Amino acid sequence: MLIVTGYVQVEPTELAQFCNEFSALATATRRRSGNLSYSAAVDDPQDGRLLVVEQWEDQASLSAHLEAADTVAFVDRWRGRMLGNIEKYDASNKRGLMD
Repeated sequence: MLIVTGYVQVEPTELAQFCNEFSALATATRRRSGNLSYSAAVDDPQDGRLLVVEQWEDQASLSAHLEAADTVAFVDRWRGRMLGNIEKYDASNKRGLMD
């Protein structure tokens, strides 16, 4: 399993538009083969910062998402208007929080 997480930042005045567009992309992404979860939450509205968390079965599934037309279009629309610090992690020992 892959975990993708980090922060995205947009101008606070564009936060609502970004969230609406992200929501539409998330709805489609959650239906994709290999997607386990795909979410973002506003972390600091005054700064326009969101926390992004995704889980994917494997690299092939993540790559297919990153190459999908709607993902590419979303990134192209926001290119130059969003900053991101997103990292990818391999998770091979999943267990409950208290385990």
